[in-house]
Amino acid sequence: MNGILTFPLLGARTDEEAMWRVKLYDDHREFDRLVKRWQEPIRRLCERMLGDAHRGEDLKQDTFLRLFEKRKAYQPKSRFSTFLWRIALNLCYDELRRLKRRREVLGPAEAETGDEATVEPIAETAGPDALTVKLEEGEMVRRAVMQLPEIYRAVIILRHYEDMKLAQIADILEIPEGTVNSRMAEALVRLSRMLEPKLKSAPAHLSAIDPLNMPKESFVL
Repeated sequence: MNGILTFPLLGARTDEEAMWRVKLYDDHREFDRLVKRWQEPIRRLCERMLGDAHRGEDLKQDTFLRLFEKRKAYQPKSRFSTFLWRIALNLCYDELRRLKRRREVLGPAEAETGDEATVEPIAETAGPDALTVKLEEGEMVRRAVMQLPEIYRAVIILRHYEDMKLAQIADILEIPEGTVNSRMAEALVRLSRMLEPKLKSAPAHLSAIDPLNMPKESFVL
């Protein structure tokens, strides 16, 4: 019977079917397929939550290690993507808390050494062409997002960077959809407060930006 159950089926499996085989049979071929399919979205999420490309890569690896460790906890009635996003976010929260404790122990100056997010500065002498405007606007928004508390940062990233519906975000965060909506509203208000002073002193091509109505292109890392 096992030989029949473990024999590869014709046609592509869904992620849920693949994860079910990983759970039941430790199917490394299906696990590798899931890693290849999801490693880039998970890397993006971790990098955006931490604001650091190197840590994002490390947490991506940790996410898939944790996924395999927790394979027996996967339930087929739930979406695989929800299960995976939740693992990645929890690891991001753990890392953010670790960095916060480090800053509290060492003090801001020492903690920033080697722990500061890797940020590419925007061009100092850039002209107001369309590409430069997008880069300047995106950098300004990105820095503001990194100053949000993690509960607000997560909803902004999932909604505006990953283009998720509120219901999907609610499933991942295991909170009511109404709570997601209220966190989103609060996050946008906080972003507006942070960005407004910078926009007032910015060149004319940036000062007209509405912080509460940012186009999706502004949320580019």
